[in-house]
Amino acid sequence: MLEIKSISKTFAQGSINEKRALQKVNLSLKEGEFVTVIGGNGAGKSTLFNGIAGVFSIDEGKILLDADDVTFDSEYKRSRLIGRVFQDPLKGTAFDMTIEENLAIALAKGEPLSLRPGLRKKDSHRLQERLELLDMGLENRLKSKVGLLSGGQRQALTLLMATIVKPKLLLLDEHTAALDPATAKKVMSLTQKFVTEENLCTLMITHNMKASLEFGTRTIMMHEGRIILDLQGEERNNMTIDKLIEQFEQRSGSEMDNDRMLLG
Repeated sequence: MLEIKSISKTFAQGSINEKRALQKVNLSLKEGEFVTVIGGNGAGKSTLFNGIAGVFSIDEGKILLDADDVTFDSEYKRSRLIGRVFQDPLKGTAFDMTIEENLAIALAKGEPLSLRPGLRKKDSHRLQERLELLDMGLENRLKSKVGLLSGGQRQALTLLMATIVKPKLLLLDEHTAALDPATAKKVMSLTQKFVTEENLCTLMITHNMKASLEFGTRTIMMHEGRIILDLQGEERNNMTIDKLIEQFEQRSGSEMDNDRMLLG
């Protein structure tokens, strides 16, 4: 479903601020595979996501989605194939539009460009049922402006919008990090439900080492723009946080000093 072939990205190339953010990264995901991505600050996690999403062009390599080469496609064109939820709940929704209008735009993904003022009658009931799954009372607030919602409500709505039309790939960029523990747990439960029900190919960045092993079907660790560890199957099932730290230090040649990861 997703094929990343030896992609590299260097920022400020040739200057004193040159940063090799990705170094010949290779990664392959099948449909339904849920991969958690972990690594310290500057490891290349967000750069990898932005490269896949087309936020910027990569320097070399190829990116294929469902066997289609999207390496040179624009971010807008890729957005029709990729669902993404960011860490900041303020991203992903239009705050000055209603819940209904935001959902209408999400539902129109992949169709000819249009901005319908509201939902079509045949879609309304189905979307209300989907909103009920969030268990946040939003199914009764379709005419409310999104800007009036709490951070947790907006993030849950963004998750719903990212998956309401099945994407080829779902990118979750620390999407629960800005939420309080109870809300984060709820959004993560919804994530598991949507990913499992729709059999979504998913990549999720997290700084929480426990969560990286608890959720998904596979865990990769990045360091200095490379994937240094790829855990799956029995090896992942038997992995502990202590062993994960040990593996990181052995493969990276440095100690793990990222408090967010260690405390997680």
